[in-house]
Amino acid sequence: MRLTEFWARMNSQFGASYVESFARDHVLAGLGGATVEAALARGDDAKAVWRAVCEEFDVPARER
Repeated sequence: MRLTEFWARMNSQFGASYVESFARDHVLAGLGGATVEAALARGDDAKAVWRAVCEEFDVPARER
């Protein structure tokens, strides 16, 4: 998954006004206690990060 697709999905799921704050501040257990920004910065695959977000927030299968 490309980062552009990742951020498009994040925007769609959380809204443009909230997604930056979420990515910066929300710690996800599925990312080993990292935020979305930290996981991407350390080189985690965008698809793996998206899956962790989907698991944590019960994103419907059709939107995954």
